Amino acid sequence: MTARFDAIGLVVADLSASLAFYRRLGVDIPDGADNLPHVEVTIPGGPRLMWDPLETVRSFDPDWTPPHGSARVALAFACDGPAEVDSVYATMVAAGAEGHREPWDAPWGQRYAQLHDPDGNTVDLFAPLSPSAG
Repeated sequence: MTARFDAIGLVVADLSASLAFYRRLGVDIPDGADNLPHVEVTIPGGPRLMWDPLETVRSFDPDWTPPHGSARVALAFACDGPAEVDSVYATMVAAGAEGHREPWDAPWGQRYAQLHDPDGNTVDLFAPLSPSAG
């Protein structure tokens, strides 16, 4: 038997705020999910992304507390090009997301930017600087 990677789970303080953030990034989350005790979607071509409110996690782990300091999870979203990195970053920040690093041309050949989701997790936006880079 071999275990295989299947999903990323986020424990969130405000489920509605987190779902709204990821919806703005284009994740297809069903309407009406904001009041559920657990939400998950399959990312096209990838794993599942799951959200659990604190209350759900504490229902089976009453002593759970969030990690202290910097978030230890980063989710990366590919964009179609450098201009889209800039546009998505600006749209997210205008909608209230916390911008962490404004878009820049990274030395590894990508346009890159970083946001924080409502729970402080890092969300990277990236695209190749040129069609052959990345």
